[in-house]
Amino acid sequence: MRVAVLQLPSIGMSSTKLYNYVRIAQKKKVKLLLLGEGILAPFFKELETMPIAMIREQSDHHAKVLRELAATYGMTIVASMIVVKKSKPYKCVVKFAPSSTSYYYQQLLLNYSHWNEERFFANEVAPLRAPMTFNIDGFKFAMMGGFELHFDPMFEAISQKNVDVILVPSVATFESGERWQELIKMRAFTHNCYILRANRIGEYKSEDGSWNFYGDSILGNPFGEVEAHLGNSEELMICDLNKRVLREARRSWGFKDAIIRRKEGV
Repeated sequence: MRVAVLQLPSIGMSSTKLYNYVRIAQKKKVKLLLLGEGILAPFFKELETMPIAMIREQSDHHAKVLRELAATYGMTIVASMIVVKKSKPYKCVVKFAPSSTSYYYQQLLLNYSHWNEERFFANEVAPLRAPMTFNIDGFKFAMMGGFELHFDPMFEAISQKNVDVILVPSVATFESGERWQELIKMRAFTHNCYILRANRIGEYKSEDGSWNFYGDSILGNPFGEVEAHLGNSEELMICDLNKRVLREARRSWGFKDAIIRRKEGV
């Protein structure tokens, strides 16, 4: 199965690049396209000072565009978006399928003094649930926010649901590229699955300095290797997922079988 990552800076209200790249992806027989976080909405630090009506307008515009693109080109598009309900912003990962739209409300948000999404967004702080999953061409996908990749309970749910591919839109900065690569390789290996991570590019300047979004969108494979990755410029990365590779990794390492045998007392 063929999937793709679109690595862009924030595009504001413009949709031209989305139309152009989706057409290219469709010609390459891509079935699923993943967008990085912060492409369809301003960076979080900018959101903090934006009127909620402006956030809603931009989000509604891009949601309409992505629904149309998914339906027109027969492609599933997954993107991180801000959803406004009753004048409150929620951070979501959204799946735009050709005939439906599904929302996963991110459960774990950054809560640091310099980057406190948990305080800004209205997402519920509650016991963790399994990430949203769906199937395309025999592959089971899960959607997860970038910060959620750090938490073990999320991966317990991944194991229980027999997920083949984890989709992770992110907005990483602060020269964290090497740490992200190691995290993705480790998670992909210990769960013998693919992890497709999309990061954005560009820069945000504040009084305290610049925040550089360095790209490096990655496909980690079930053997814990970086199978493909991008640089720090605008690019479309097209990758092929392989069921045989998934089966070989799971058979070779047997991590899940070891747990199942112990649960069954065998």
